[in-house]
Amino acid sequence: MSLAEIQRQVMWNRLIAVVEEQAQTMIRTAFSTTVREAGDLSAGIFDLQGRMLAQAVTGTPGHVNSMMESVGHFLKKFPAETMKAGDHYITNDPWLGTGHLHDLTVVTPAFRLGKMVGLFANTAHVIDVGGLGFGPEGRSVFEEGMYIPIVKCFDQGKPNETFFDIVRAGSRLPVELEGDIFSLCTCNEEGARRLVQMLDEFALDGLEPLADFIFENSLRATLAEIAKLPRGTFSGDISSDGYDEPVTLRASLTILPDAIEVDFAGTSGLSGRGINVPAAYTRAYGSFGIKVVVAPDIPNNWASLLPFRFTIPEGCILNAPRPYPVSVRHVIGHLVPDLIMGCLHQAVPDRVTAEGSSSLWNPPLRGGSSVSGQARGNWPVLPDFEIITFNSGGTGARPTLDGLSATAFPSGVRTMPVEATENVAPVIFWRKELRPDSAGAGRTRGGFGQIMEIAGKGDLEFAVNAVFDRVANAPRGRDDGADGAAGEVLQKSGKTLRTKGFQVIPDGERLLLNLPGGGGMGAPVTRDPALVARDVRDGLVSVASARDDYRVVIGTDGEVDAAATAILRG
Repeated sequence: MSLAEIQRQVMWNRLIAVVEEQAQTMIRTAFSTTVREAGDLSAGIFDLQGRMLAQAVTGTPGHVNSMMESVGHFLKKFPAETMKAGDHYITNDPWLGTGHLHDLTVVTPAFRLGKMVGLFANTAHVIDVGGLGFGPEGRSVFEEGMYIPIVKCFDQGKPNETFFDIVRAGSRLPVELEGDIFSLCTCNEEGARRLVQMLDEFALDGLEPLADFIFENSLRATLAEIAKLPRGTFSGDISSDGYDEPVTLRASLTILPDAIEVDFAGTSGLSGRGINVPAAYTRAYGSFGIKVVVAPDIPNNWASLLPFRFTIPEGCILNAPRPYPVSVRHVIGHLVPDLIMGCLHQAVPDRVTAEGSSSLWNPPLRGGSSVSGQARGNWPVLPDFEIITFNSGGTGARPTLDGLSATAFPSGVRTMPVEATENVAPVIFWRKELRPDSAGAGRTRGGFGQIMEIAGKGDLEFAVNAVFDRVANAPRGRDDGADGAAGEVLQKSGKTLRTKGFQVIPDGERLLLNLPGGGGMGAPVTRDPALVARDVRDGLVSVASARDDYRVVIGTDGEVDAAATAILRG
């Protein structure tokens, strides 16, 4: 490697550090708990053609990879030569942004010595944009909230007051929404400031030479990894609970010498509710599902994703046209990586995980007059509130390691601390603990789900706009591993609730969520008995499950009864 190449590699790493600081600025300044606590965001830098050079490590694949497409839409409306220093552009258009109205995408030009040198973009999930609120109930996108086209929210450093008047009037949480928009713009400004410092330090007039180096090396490295794979076409399917009826996703994945092509033919049709997925979001998680198996160590950018191609039939739930409802597109979209890995398992079984809980369990909670109305008279009611809390079940088992418990995959968002939610809304989490016996048994077991018990303060009524999945379709194991436990949505009294849609938890009741566990990998009887005993001692696997699922007998001292286990295992 030449000195020039070493210098460019150092600059590439520095560029990744720049966008990571961009993302951390958003986290430190955001108003929404979804951003500052869960990290439901993305941040990246783009060249003047709208091609992503680098992304922040913090952020979700759905945001990052669909945001990668969105910058091109911004440039079509506002060409680079028309942009000025201090301009900020914004949209939440699901088909031009990242898939639903709750995601705001902001694009900002970066200037050095009066010359535009790049573009910064970010996306964040905000709590409220009006309409029906975050949930699957809408019949069209127009019911789901404010629809913001690509517009200029700051003009040469001055806020567009008409835009902000409209935004404030259209949200239940105007202060939080306005604050988040300022945070998104500040985040890009910090990225631009750090970029200029970097260019000054390395005496660069622009990013073009570095961009060529990044793209050339990323593409070459990705093609080299594809070349190692066996050729052929591999098919798979996965099922979702859907809304009114089950949904089936199908894919055929073809490995070529210089590309991987995925065709989603056979996937279920569009839904009349907000679980539909815009095509950009499907491509985002489809690319991620391939990349984590085929080329996980290559930085994510425009060129490293270029060899991944998708055919998404019109009329299927993974290619929702405007104005279909798409508010909770993640419920279906988060299953796409598991679908892709089901195909790749047939080609490279030692590099693929079992199915996990996949879809986030992020209950939108609401209380106050919007739930109780005036029917209660002078009875006490909770103050008006709107909040979302992010939580996850277990991930699928890995070929050589157990799955991760209560961990979001594929989104990667963090589980929100209960204290953060209780601090901003009148709700109480009476329980939040790992769910015993929820992990699918296997040589390596799945990750455990969670148990959550939520109430309004004083046990007063509140509402949940359910957005849950993997209840009728548990995460599947691979290679003779057992399925993970299916999820459950209940009231504490035992009444079963619908997995999707607006429902009121009445006075004196609590919402009880049993989150799914990840599937296992490999036959359970091949698991090391000492690991089974460890899980029993930790209270995660019952003595009965150890015996019935793993054929391991645990004595009263919590240790393996070797003689009884040998008999049981034959």
